[in-house]
Amino acid sequence: MPAKLEKKPNIVWLITEDNSKHYLKLYDENGAKMPTIEKLAKNGLVFDNAFSNTPVCSTARTTLATGLYGTSIGTMNHRSYHKVTLPDNVKPFSQLLKQAGYYTTNNVKTDYNFAPIPEVWSESSKKANWRNRQEGQPFFHMQTFAITHEGKLHFKKGQIQNVVTKHDPKKVKLAPIYPDTPTFRYTHARTLDNHQKADSQMANVIKQLEQDGELENTFIFYFGDHGGVLPGSKGYLFEHGLSVPLVIRVPENFKHLVGDGLKTANTRVSGLVSFIDFAPTVLELAGVASPKEYHGKSFLSANTSLEKLNKRDEVYAQADRFDEKSDLVRSLRKGNFKYIRNYQPYYPDGLENFYRYKQAAFQEWRNLFLQGKLTPQQAAFFEPKSAEGLYDLANDPWEMTNLANNPAFHEKLLQLRKLVQQHQAQIPDLGFIAESKLVQTSTDKSFYELGYQQQDRIQALIQVADLQLQPFSKVKNQLSLALDNKDDDMVYRALIVATSFDQQALKFAPQIKALLDHSKSIQVQSRALEFLTMVDGFDPSKTFTRLYQSAQHDLERVELLNIATLLKEQRGFIFNQPSDATTPLTENDKLAKMVKVWLKNRWGFISK
Repeated sequence: MPAKLEKKPNIVWLITEDNSKHYLKLYDENGAKMPTIEKLAKNGLVFDNAFSNTPVCSTARTTLATGLYGTSIGTMNHRSYHKVTLPDNVKPFSQLLKQAGYYTTNNVKTDYNFAPIPEVWSESSKKANWRNRQEGQPFFHMQTFAITHEGKLHFKKGQIQNVVTKHDPKKVKLAPIYPDTPTFRYTHARTLDNHQKADSQMANVIKQLEQDGELENTFIFYFGDHGGVLPGSKGYLFEHGLSVPLVIRVPENFKHLVGDGLKTANTRVSGLVSFIDFAPTVLELAGVASPKEYHGKSFLSANTSLEKLNKRDEVYAQADRFDEKSDLVRSLRKGNFKYIRNYQPYYPDGLENFYRYKQAAFQEWRNLFLQGKLTPQQAAFFEPKSAEGLYDLANDPWEMTNLANNPAFHEKLLQLRKLVQQHQAQIPDLGFIAESKLVQTSTDKSFYELGYQQQDRIQALIQVADLQLQPFSKVKNQLSLALDNKDDDMVYRALIVATSFDQQALKFAPQIKALLDHSKSIQVQSRALEFLTMVDGFDPSKTFTRLYQSAQHDLERVELLNIATLLKEQRGFIFNQPSDATTPLTENDKLAKMVKVWLKNRWGFISK
């Protein structure tokens, strides 16, 4: 065999943070010009439909690293309370590359929700690159560029007048979901500027490859770590929260590793790919076998043609707790249709989230909503949701028209609903066990193993949650039985379903009041309090304080504070600050900081 075919390719990942494809001229004529990335595109592949499987960094990056959906290994919540221990048979792909002889480097962000594994990287630091490898050793290098991160838009309002942007705010094109204001225009212009700065930074890495004579030996992947960064994108399962730019430069010396139609420069790929596919793709290019546990499949191989790749048309995604804000949402993009399943539909997307609302545009958006100055499409972000959303992206790219109740699309709704249910039956979704309960589960198994051990039980929880999808008259008896179930997790799910039915479920108030008074599960009591306040006009003030003070775990408090925020926004309740609320949480520093700031700002609270 010729020596050239025995040589392994290098692989480089260039990752910009909080970056949907909508900000690049390569995808949108109103986006930023990025000459470095555009040059890569002219010599490679542009994926028009690439996605993260979750719209925030730690959960997205964990899927990239492990090749598994976060819901299957317990890493679906942003900033996992405990770093999850991966089972022995599930190894991050970079660890497998290192074991196969690759020099693996990371500069410098990881942000994983699993416990550190020393064998993952040959080097991980702010100075890490491939130049310390042995002569002739192939390398994998990942480098993150933070200039596009959400935090770069946490500027003071005075900068709108005093700090000039390269892009003219008056000429940017805002999405129709946003109010057309100087604040939004400036914010959009500023993030376009940041993308051009990132482009210049990435040019330096490519220059190093050229200087080292490795450019034509290296697959270069450029992509965003999830969507973002304008309001309503990062943290939400809309297209602008999940879609990412993906450009892959195929090196001249390794074109034989990709299929027909993918060897030609400046090729656009329309097939749908997502982060779950990245690990098996890299391993395929490196000639390393993927673990059978990996959920995705390679999209670059000698046997995968452009025609075959373009037939791929499904991407699943999830959203759970991001910082202190909790929700439970799943989605499926199939072709040009998008299905979103909201399991807590009475929770508006715009519910207070401390970090999100540090952005001036986010603050203004909410203020204009409270003043009644938004169009219905712009206000929808702050209103309760439907249990199901269905969107025709070809005609409604900003997901403003929900077709779920449109008879003309009923068959499409049922098709996508069934696919999501089949996906959940195949891969256990740990998100249906309350996080505060899950992290206290005593087991010698990993969450991954626990999920498959309890696969039938988790499926039963999902079936209770899906009672939302039928008329109340057809499920009221099943719901009543679920509220009486001996399994607290079943009762917990049933309470959320009851609340989603609002006044139709008022008949359950006595039954649920008994749960509030007598259940030994604080998770059940908390959701019972939520139902009684939202549906039956109950005054939660004293009971909330009692529950908060009786909470035995940090995440029980986080869930209660999330409920309190909902009750403040939706029912106007302002709670007395619990007497021990200033006590720092002890188990997780990041959550402790968020909750302390939350209480300090008194969102939903007043001091005693």
